[in-house]
Amino acid sequence: MKPLFVLLTVFFISNLVIRQYKGDMDYHLAGKIALATTLLFTSLGHLIYTKGMVLMLPDFIPLKKEIIYVTGLLEVMGAFGLFIPSISRLTGMLLIVFFILILPTNIYASMRHLNYETATFDGKGTEYLWFRIPFQLLLIGWTYYCVLR
Repeated sequence: MKPLFVLLTVFFISNLVIRQYKGDMDYHLAGKIALATTLLFTSLGHLIYTKGMVLMLPDFIPLKKEIIYVTGLLEVMGAFGLFIPSISRLTGMLLIVFFILILPTNIYASMRHLNYETATFDGKGTEYLWFRIPFQLLLIGWTYYCVLR
């Protein structure tokens, strides 16, 4: 829920600031700023909640902690890549693939009732997916509209 709040709040504020300076709204730019900020925000979770995020990965996957750090780094790189004209489009495509690839970990974690913030198994369970799956779809659509269109 927090990443959605970040995404929408930054989008709204960015549009106001852009309108102030450019005299008109720029939804694509504001969308990129909001997406980048959300990616930076979620990448912090990889550092703050590493122990819980490690539990999101099935037991058969090796180097779990390293994967969590690498995916956090990928989110940071994606946030900056959105604003480099020569790789912005590629970054958008890779982010969509990334959003698709991380969805199974969220499904796995919710089935186990994982609360990744506390690294305990007292989370909301599969009802969390009623938010998470639409949010992943929103991020994919957002990336397509603001970056690839």
